[in-house]
Amino acid sequence: RWKELIAITDDYVILDVRTAEECNEGIIPEALQINFLASHDFVSAVASLDKSKTYFVYCRSGNRSAQACNYMSVQGFETYNLMNGIMGWDGEIVSS
Repeated sequence: RWKELIAITDDYVILDVRTAEECNEGIIPEALQINFLASHDFVSAVASLDKSKTYFVYCRSGNRSAQACNYMSVQGFETYNLMNGIMGWDGEIVSS
């Protein structure tokens, strides 16, 4: 469903909310990385994002990204969480 939504969405950002160490294991191509666990940095980074775009958010298992989506939705963003995170992703992964 996530891939299908990306395919039909014009202006979107893929957002990786894992730590830098986790991202070293590989990321979804063109993903923007903002560490959800660094809460102050996360809040500041989200505040600078463009609310007119749609955000496809993922983490390792889908838990942190669900929390990030909830926070971003309250802030006025349109978000979609990748259920099961990158562990359940069957698409391309590249080096960060």
